[in-house]
Amino acid sequence: MGEKPMLTVQEAGRRGGQAVSAKYGREFYARIGRKGGTAVSEKRGPAFYAEIGRKGGNTVKARHGAQFYADIGQKGGATVKARHGPDYYADIGKRGGAGRHRQEAEQG
Repeated sequence: MGEKPMLTVQEAGRRGGQAVSAKYGREFYARIGRKGGTAVSEKRGPAFYAEIGRKGGNTVKARHGAQFYADIGQKGGATVKARHGPDYYADIGKRGGAGRHRQEAEQG
């Protein structure tokens, strides 16, 4: 009899993940992801997320340049405008401004 070829760690992990996914479904991964995120948040706090976000942002900026953020911001803005209509930003600006003015009036 011939020997079975050795699996790489990567391939074994992929197969294991597929088996778990087939057995428990996508919601399983969502549930354990939330549990893990909550545990990290409770243990490390918001400063941890700020730090890793800053590191990730700096890495992306170094790799793609500062203009990358402007480009993706414009694409996102265009998508929102196409989805919600041209008056969307004016409407949310009025609502946000009205809320801020209301709070200032209540405090002042």
